Amino acid sequence: MPDRDTTSPPTNLVPAAPARAEIRVVNSRFIASIAPAASVDAARAFIAAVRAEMPDASHHVHAYLIGHGATTTLGASDDGEPPGTAGRPTLAVLRGSGLGDTALVVTRYFGGTLLGTGGLVRAYGDAAKAVLAIVPRAEKIERRVLELVVEYGAYEPVRRLAAAHAGSILAEQFAADVTLQVRLPLAQLAAFTRQLEELTAGRARVAELPDT
Repeated sequence: MPDRDTTSPPTNLVPAAPARAEIRVVNSRFIASIAPAASVDAARAFIAAVRAEMPDASHHVHAYLIGHGATTTLGASDDGEPPGTAGRPTLAVLRGSGLGDTALVVTRYFGGTLLGTGGLVRAYGDAAKAVLAIVPRAEKIERRVLELVVEYGAYEPVRRLAAAHAGSILAEQFAADVTLQVRLPLAQLAAFTRQLEELTAGRARVAELPDT
């Protein structure tokens, strides 16, 4: 089960895209794969995808860190390596990276030479460092999704208003009125709704939806 961590420093950086790096230690290959993961389910799906991509590997060691700020959810697995030699050092490197909402898998192809406890710790930690050195990073922007019901005459002005507040239109439906789903940065939400009320003379109907 994931445990809760309340000691990590605040961060709002996430991987901007997946990345992969490979190192060789003696005769073993260590392939580190990293991706953004906004939930434990997303992290598990990424781990499963890496396993499916390289089913003949000896081990798929993973670590994930979900969330930002004072509370994060952590997870790690040695995946058959000696306890404490793989998942823990991989997670330690991830925690020191400044990233949140991240899943990391280090896949090992055993080369026939035992590395020992210290060698495994260094190898998994170095593989994690290698991929963290190249993964692109971006600031995580918290967003909200609004469902708007407006009259036809307000349709184009509302689209322009959303664009002016860095919003994106997710869906539109045309019936007696126009229904739009708009995703907006949280920082823009108050100004957008205030200007929407002015634009529509208070006739727009607004509801917040889950952001999936």
